[in-house]
Amino acid sequence: MSLNSTQNAERLHIGFFGVRNAGKSSLVNAVTGQDLAVVSDYAGTTTDPVKKAMELLPLGPVVIIDTAGIDDEGELGEMRVKKTKNALNLTDVAVLVCDATKGLTTYDDELISIFENKRIPYVIAYNKSDLKRSVDNRPNTINVSAATGENINELKELIASLLKTEEDKKTILGDLVEKGDRVVLVTPIDASAPKGRLILPQVQTLRELLDIGAVTTVVQIDELSSALEQHPKLVITDSQAFGKVSRLVPKTIMLTSFSILFARYKGDLEETVKGVTKLKSLNDGDTVLISEGCTHHRQCGDIGTVKLPKWIEDFTGKRLNFRFTSGTEFPETLDGISLVVHCGACMLNKREMQYRTRHTVDSGVPITNYGITIAYTHGILERSLEVFPNIKKYLEDQR
Repeated sequence: MSLNSTQNAERLHIGFFGVRNAGKSSLVNAVTGQDLAVVSDYAGTTTDPVKKAMELLPLGPVVIIDTAGIDDEGELGEMRVKKTKNALNLTDVAVLVCDATKGLTTYDDELISIFENKRIPYVIAYNKSDLKRSVDNRPNTINVSAATGENINELKELIASLLKTEEDKKTILGDLVEKGDRVVLVTPIDASAPKGRLILPQVQTLRELLDIGAVTTVVQIDELSSALEQHPKLVITDSQAFGKVSRLVPKTIMLTSFSILFARYKGDLEETVKGVTKLKSLNDGDTVLISEGCTHHRQCGDIGTVKLPKWIEDFTGKRLNFRFTSGTEFPETLDGISLVVHCGACMLNKREMQYRTRHTVDSGVPITNYGITIAYTHGILERSLEVFPNIKKYLEDQR
């Protein structure tokens, strides 16, 4: 996958925030070397957040987000501020753009508090330093000028240093598989499979295995028995085939699913494993929210709206209410929700999935994942988690 074709969910997101007329859009244009954002002396030119996927040296593939002023006013202004704050949920590194001629405002202080509460690494960029230089000795603070280009490259280097820390933590299964290990990927081709291609989690997992140097075999269920003759270390399956695959794979071979791998890669595996136990205590009339991070054409037998509700009701023996969200939709309030079941989040970046997890847990609602739910309702959850030593110990401690 080239840098130009990198999915947005795998790109690091850089958000530019600040008050109106601090020069956010001008600085975005200076950093990117493109006229991505409309620039004007009139306060409030930027309305909805503007997103642009691009390759930005020395950072690589990124998404740049230019936001409306945090101090916007009026009814429309409140809506813009709300969207600006929502953009924080998917921001990997924030750039707080301040007007060097005016210094930090109370709105800037509010943003700094939000960055710190959300654990978002941030840079304070004092723009218009050609007019007046700011003296601020805090870490990751820099004087810049969008007008003259002063310290623009240094700003990019500073952002890159913070992003590298985030990027170094990312791995799907690099800590589980070594060079030369045999791994089998079970990728059923059915009505829901995209024609002529694999789904994103399968592609990403395969690419990482190739990078590691693992010996990887990709099969459908009918070819699995033959592939097992090579005695692989690990079998990774599409969650929908968990039941069939678990009966074919000997217990001497570790087994998990793409969705469970992505629960760990994008979110909090321990939290989603804990959350699935809520299925045992659901009552008639309880509401389960099933949330997908992407939008797609729903077909007969859709996993989120058809199969999962059936498996959950069959397992619980209860008549439940189901709500569904997709894409960027996720409720601000979870009142009346007893359990959230989320997809593997391949189309969401890690920061947004972690926000959704924290928001759900902070609301007092358990959250789990498609693959974990399917494994649990099929009685194979513990087996599907054996590949993760820390989670295996967590399960043992819960007994």
